[in-house]
Amino acid sequence: MTPALWTALFAVIAALATFIGGVAVPDRLSRAQLSHLIAFGAGYILAAALMSLLPESLELIDNAPLYVLAGYVLAHLFEHTFTSHFHFGEETHHEHMVDPKVSAGALVGLVLHSFFDGVAIASGFLVTPHLGLLIALAVILHKVPEGVTIASLMVASGRTLKSARQGAGLLAIATLAGAALMAFMGEGVKGAGLALSCGIALYVAATDLIPEFNQQSERVYSISALGGLVLYFAVHYVSHRLGIH
Repeated sequence: MTPALWTALFAVIAALATFIGGVAVPDRLSRAQLSHLIAFGAGYILAAALMSLLPESLELIDNAPLYVLAGYVLAHLFEHTFTSHFHFGEETHHEHMVDPKVSAGALVGLVLHSFFDGVAIASGFLVTPHLGLLIALAVILHKVPEGVTIASLMVASGRTLKSARQGAGLLAIATLAGAALMAFMGEGVKGAGLALSCGIALYVAATDLIPEFNQQSERVYSISALGGLVLYFAVHYVSHRLGIH
């Protein structure tokens, strides 16, 4: 198979994993259950940004911190410039536990992050099929939690289950778009892409998600965030045991 065909195959698998995660979230979750899911997703995304995306980008390009900062600022700009006029899917319910602007901002950030997941998959296959397979598997492993996170946020902000699934669908499409673009551009921009994705992920986790459950009086949600961290390290450990780096 050609690199383009390998890229297409695994980008589709990654996109499907994201959508499956979104579909797995039921429509009627309690406030506590949604808060736990949001905290869990925040912990996972934060760990992935600091432990995977940042070190990899630093190895690839010298000015990675500049791109990380640019990604953070880009996510902030998109959230505060575009999401104030962003009405996603159906109307929100009157009772919600998360500001709809937060879910919209997180959606924008995760769409950008998913786009660069696709970039990473294509970059690997442009080098060798073996490297592409390793990167693709690492991406796929975190796609289901990512879909769960965005769907939970959409439901928590008062949006319908249909809108939650549409949000997961957007992340899936972004992954495919990133892979397609990278297949044509080549590997030279991979380092910048990973660093930008790191900054965006940091914004979503630290600026959008963590403050939401920190406002809750129950401190047990911090345990859920810790659970997200534990899941990341468990996936990382299993990946290394299987030879996936």
